[in-house]
Amino acid sequence: MDIKTATALRRLRLVSGPEAVSFLLLLVCSVLKRTTDFNAVPVMGMVHGVLFILYVIFWADAWNRTKWSLKTAALYFVLSVLPTGGFFAERKLKREAEDAVIAARARREGKVNA
Repeated sequence: MDIKTATALRRLRLVSGPEAVSFLLLLVCSVLKRTTDFNAVPVMGMVHGVLFILYVIFWADAWNRTKWSLKTAALYFVLSVLPTGGFFAERKLKREAEDAVIAARARREGKVNA
């Protein structure tokens, strides 16, 4: 894995957690708007919207660089639209990046022909 691919995965991983938190906060704010006089939906909506757009941009970049299959790319996209999916995406991306680093080190040391 080259440095640009690793960076693309890292960016996607780093934005997936805050995107998931903003989605959950937006849901809480929506409930509070309907049950109390508290209305933070416009602010949280904008924050979540920006984070979601960043997620989609970083997802497209990661898909392009990693050459994921359509199934893998679709999984990461679906995780972005589920309320807690970003947490699962972050964990899965972290594991994928660690595996890629281990494989790259093994190839560099000549232990594996992968």
